[in-house]
Amino acid sequence: METLHIGVFDSGVGGLTVLKELNHLLPSASYTYFGDCARCPYGSKSASTVIRYSLENAQFLLTQGVQVLVVACNTASSVSLDRLEQTLSIPVIGTIKPTIEKIAQVTTKKRIGVIATRGTVRSQAFQREIAKRLPEAEVFATACPLFVPLVEERVTHPLIIRMIIKESLAPLKKKGIDTLVLGCTHYPILESYIREEMGPDIAIINPGKACAEELHALKRDLPTTTAQEHSEQYRFFVSDDPKRFKSTGEAFLGFALKRVLLCSL
Repeated sequence: METLHIGVFDSGVGGLTVLKELNHLLPSASYTYFGDCARCPYGSKSASTVIRYSLENAQFLLTQGVQVLVVACNTASSVSLDRLEQTLSIPVIGTIKPTIEKIAQVTTKKRIGVIATRGTVRSQAFQREIAKRLPEAEVFATACPLFVPLVEERVTHPLIIRMIIKESLAPLKKKGIDTLVLGCTHYPILESYIREEMGPDIAIINPGKACAEELHALKRDLPTTTAQEHSEQYRFFVSDDPKRFKSTGEAFLGFALKRVLLCSL
């Protein structure tokens, strides 16, 4: 049986929401995930540092035999993708470009909201790329710093979640946006609450899903390997704290992670 071996990296656990979307569209593929937890977050690092980290992550995944690389980190996608494409001999897909194309397909008023971490908002990554593709669009970016702790600490009380989301999204609701981008890989975990708060008329874009759709469209042109060469469907590596990654990762993915291996680059 032929299968595609996909490598995925992120600065931590958040990229598992991208892996979840990939697995939904490409369930027969095998996956090797690297979470660079020791150097997280990337959003506060310089571009040259993020590029160096990204190249190191990619080289590690190449040693695992991956045939296509998915950059699940929005920061790394925004600053490292061109360098990765120039350096690597395998196809590279990030989250930013597929997201921008999805925005172009669905926006009607060209009034676009982006919610992300403070680092991503400050980097202007989404704003710059949207402006290139849709120069006439108005983009309103809002940092939602409490969303990641909500997810990572597994706050489950609906009243608390709704209260924080309502307060965080209030500025965007006043802007008359028609499209909202979930600009942090943690945010899809809260998507149902975000949809509830924003209402049915707002198109919500999950970059992980957009990335998965692009890879799915390209799959015919990608190399495959025999299943015997790569017997485990999922392999997880981290640069720090595998126990915490395993616990949080199982909540993200909804299934048990057999092994999470610690490695140094």
